[in-house]
Amino acid sequence: MLISEVFTSSVVRVGRSTSLQEAARLMRKQHVGALVVTDEGLERDRPLGIVTDRDIVLKGVAEGLAPHTAVGDIMTQALATVLRTDTLAQALELMRARGVRRLAVAEASGELAGIVSLDDVVDRLAGEVGALHGILGNELAREIAQPPQPPAG
Repeated sequence: MLISEVFTSSVVRVGRSTSLQEAARLMRKQHVGALVVTDEGLERDRPLGIVTDRDIVLKGVAEGLAPHTAVGDIMTQALATVLRTDTLAQALELMRARGVRRLAVAEASGELAGIVSLDDVVDRLAGEVGALHGILGNELAREIAQPPQPPAG
């Protein structure tokens, strides 16, 4: 399975001067757990890093930072990235190696295409397992409805 089959193309972005409080409100409003932090005021936003709900709690609230602290002060700068043409196995290995739940997804040109989260992967795999379950259930129902015929002769 390729990343292009799993990732989310809509990415919620914020500038690095966005406050922790604004970021948290935006996460709640958009129902996301991560925001891509970009350069502000550029014709084309360039990803600088990522800030997650966990970052806000562990690096912000737990450390006593003020709500107006900029996300640029706590973001993770090394944005783990996969290409949309990479396999799911490659993405999962990178998540494991980096200890992250989300990866940026890039085009071959390097442009940000979206984001893939562990939740996206679990949802997709659950759907696949559900489809397999349906196949097995239908096979059993067919066998019950058509009992074996006695041998001819």
